[in-house]
Amino acid sequence: MVLIPGGSFTIGSNHLNYPEERSAAHVHLDRFCIDQTEVANAQFAAFVAATGYVTVAERPLSKVQFPDLPDQQRLPGSLVFEMAKPGTKVVPELSWWHWQTGANWRHPFGEKSTIVGKENYPVVHIAYEDALAYAKWSGKSLPTEAQWEFAAQGGLNNAIYTWGNQYSAKKANTWQGIFPFFNTKADGYIDSAPVGSFPPNGYGLYDMSGNVWEWTSDWYAAGHASKVHQSNPKGPDQAQSFDRHKPHEPALHVIKGGSYLCALNYCSRFRPAARESEASDTGTTHIGFRLVKNLISKI
Repeated sequence: MVLIPGGSFTIGSNHLNYPEERSAAHVHLDRFCIDQTEVANAQFAAFVAATGYVTVAERPLSKVQFPDLPDQQRLPGSLVFEMAKPGTKVVPELSWWHWQTGANWRHPFGEKSTIVGKENYPVVHIAYEDALAYAKWSGKSLPTEAQWEFAAQGGLNNAIYTWGNQYSAKKANTWQGIFPFFNTKADGYIDSAPVGSFPPNGYGLYDMSGNVWEWTSDWYAAGHASKVHQSNPKGPDQAQSFDRHKPHEPALHVIKGGSYLCALNYCSRFRPAARESEASDTGTTHIGFRLVKNLISKI
């Protein structure tokens, strides 16, 4: 882990991209430690071996939650990304995601895929409760959004990216080309990369931009009004969690950092100020996590 000294900084941005980043607020954080990299497959495998834990993606869909689904459609699985087929010119929004039976952290793209030889890749298909279970076992916790963003800035308060203000395909694992039609792989990867494959930020942290999205403990609401001039803010209450773009979803958590699927023409959320909402019970091929160790009991 890396010690983050704490201090005051501006969370969010009033200048770029998406409305949910706005209401930039000055907040203060006590010092804390954070994982230098995203949790990797080998680390998660050690947790599973020690505890026998079964992830959400490895469990059948609940009959209570999905009473009308036949048993065949409640088989364990998760959401997998699929690039548009060659020659396709128009695709419906979010049609690049499909439910894949047998997809989970051991089999990222379905039951015929494997993580053998990818022990140092970030673990994916992790739902929120999976990340919490690992955190409890390891004696750590998920970062708040403020902790995550402060660490991602690497000491560069108000910089656009974790490394400065100029985009570079060599600085992070992102999508190069036109999403979702083609990826030039200018950064060397078509999907996730081994943790630590790209240069660290100013605090020595890897993959705070791109590679895979990372869970935070904060409930999601647009903007940062609830954090203004707060010390160690934890975000809104669950009852206040809402995303106008996902009105039928239950309360949502904040994920940060973007992923290898974020492109300049779509998403572009591989910036410290950027954020997205995600349902707690949802894992995908591009969501993982890292943890913090709080050094002050009041956080």
